[in-house]
Amino acid sequence: MDSQPLSSGRSVPDSHVTHTLEELSADEIYWRDHQVWLEAQGYMLRPRYRPNWVPSWKGEPNPDFFRIEDSQTLGARHLIDATRISDNQMVMLKRVSIHAHPFEVEITKYFSTEPLSSHPRNHSVPLIDILRTPDEDDIAILVIPLLHTYDAPRFLTVGESVEFFRQIFEGLQFMHQCHVAHRDCMNLNIMMDPKPLFPDMYHPISVRMKKDLSGVAKHYTRTARPVKYYFIDFGISRKYSPVNPHPLEPPIRGGDKTVPEFQRSHQPRDPFPTDIYYLGNLIREDFLETIGVEFMAPLVADMVQADPSKRPTIDEVVQRFEDICRSLRWWKLRSRLIEKRELGYLITFRSVKHYIRTVAHVLTLKSAVPTPRTWPSYL
Repeated sequence: MDSQPLSSGRSVPDSHVTHTLEELSADEIYWRDHQVWLEAQGYMLRPRYRPNWVPSWKGEPNPDFFRIEDSQTLGARHLIDATRISDNQMVMLKRVSIHAHPFEVEITKYFSTEPLSSHPRNHSVPLIDILRTPDEDDIAILVIPLLHTYDAPRFLTVGESVEFFRQIFEGLQFMHQCHVAHRDCMNLNIMMDPKPLFPDMYHPISVRMKKDLSGVAKHYTRTARPVKYYFIDFGISRKYSPVNPHPLEPPIRGGDKTVPEFQRSHQPRDPFPTDIYYLGNLIREDFLETIGVEFMAPLVADMVQADPSKRPTIDEVVQRFEDICRSLRWWKLRSRLIEKRELGYLITFRSVKHYIRTVAHVLTLKSAVPTPRTWPSYL
């Protein structure tokens, strides 16, 4: 928990906050107690989680926690960032209970094994390593790349949004063709490879800031530096037999609680149409509130129909999306996304910046639909 900022940007001294940050939580203690073992496996935790850590601000009368690296705590109890010692690559460690999520390790590993791992249509999070703790039979620690929320920095052009739609449709189509239903592919479980946008990366907890918290992290646009998007978190995913293309499963509620078929019924459902709803609702909630991508509305409306049997399959979604893309002109793809609640002065300021940026992109032959030429490698 951070202190509340003053108008100057400095933090408010708060003895309770200081006391809280000086002590590790129970979840933090778990990682601290495994730090030496993790280092032996090739992964280094931040100074806060090393044995005998002493807060660097101890004794200071007015610590500015926004600028103190070892005051940054966990983003989630089962996740911690780390650095791979062999090459200083930033990674994420995910603590998985095999009992609670019996298929997560299997499915994550499945998509990270050849020939699937190098397939260009595979958008499942890469698996770098699997660690088994020496003191817990039920726990596996998945080592995955440090990824970034898919929508920050914000999308600037229609073409950037179109490329995002293309990749998530392609990724879900590949997954379904491998007979895997994600079952929780809402907005928090789609992320992006940040390295093209953030040349010097950023702090894994205070993601807007540089790694040392000395200032705001520098970043490029998606048009200048195209990125790849990934599906993460296979905790409630399932892989089915090819001979049963329409399996029935009891409802499992993921992060998006609006799924129509789960509202008034507990009867078994085919999870594949539910995946279609998740992606459709993501676009409806995160993109159709902006001006510029109205052409997606008819397809999205079909994807979020209350009756799952009336939703298109992912193959039909991809085909209809390709038809939509063929109708989009270059000037439309390069046009700016405008937030519906954008204030007048902000519209003017952003429009001028967009014009200057677009001229530079055209002169440097940047594609209006920024597709990465090569996929990142994490191994």
